Amino acid sequence: MFIPLDAVWIEAVGLSAVRMTAFLAIAPPFSHRSIPNNVKAMLGVGLALAVSPRVTQGYQTLSNTAYLGALVMEVATGALFGFLVLLLFSALQSAGALIDLFGGFSLAMAYDPGGQVNGAQFTRLFQLAGIVLLFASDGYQLVISGLLRTFTAIPPGTGWNLGASSETLIASLTQMFLAAVQVAGPLIVVLFLADVGLGLVSRVAPALNAFALGFPLKVLMTLAFAGFIFIALPQVVSGLVDRALESIGEVL
Repeated sequence: MFIPLDAVWIEAVGLSAVRMTAFLAIAPPFSHRSIPNNVKAMLGVGLALAVSPRVTQGYQTLSNTAYLGALVMEVATGALFGFLVLLLFSALQSAGALIDLFGGFSLAMAYDPGGQVNGAQFTRLFQLAGIVLLFASDGYQLVISGLLRTFTAIPPGTGWNLGASSETLIASLTQMFLAAVQVAGPLIVVLFLADVGLGLVSRVAPALNAFALGFPLKVLMTLAFAGFIFIALPQVVSGLVDRALESIGEVL
């Protein structure tokens, strides 16, 4: 039995699969260790097959040396877009780290091998909550659709604007810090005022040793007010998805 093989189609789909796999290995929620690497690779190949009618149009076959260079470029392209998404969604992890720091939970830090996060309770909780909300709200489909649109602006084997990418990375880093402060800001202010109040009490009545009650009081206040932050998390995740798509569009 003779099965004809189209070299141009194979080259284009191979380059697309490399970009997809590099993106899935870095971008949340697919970067979580609970998803095996072979599943990520198969998903990348499947998405490359789905986008094959788009990437094969106008593709010109390359020499061996040029094809190796194109493979490296596709890895860098997928990693760039994946890092943009990861950078923005790190705002949830940073917000949890701020709450752990001001609430006193940072004394019980641990390493989460699944999310590759080294933090205390709220750091890991916010990171897992963001991944769950991405799947529950179908936000991961918007992230994948944004990646698929990159093949129209940046066909396989072509480069991208490094200057625009640098500006977008800087802007995304600023947005990440801003979003982290916006999420954890209200609780941080409450905990700061609690420290101020305990300081005033210790100055007025030093014999009470008010700071001895500071740690359990701050833990109680953190647990009491953290629920209000979780109410706003779905809207925060939606805004981060929109911002991730805007960042990908700015690079394109």
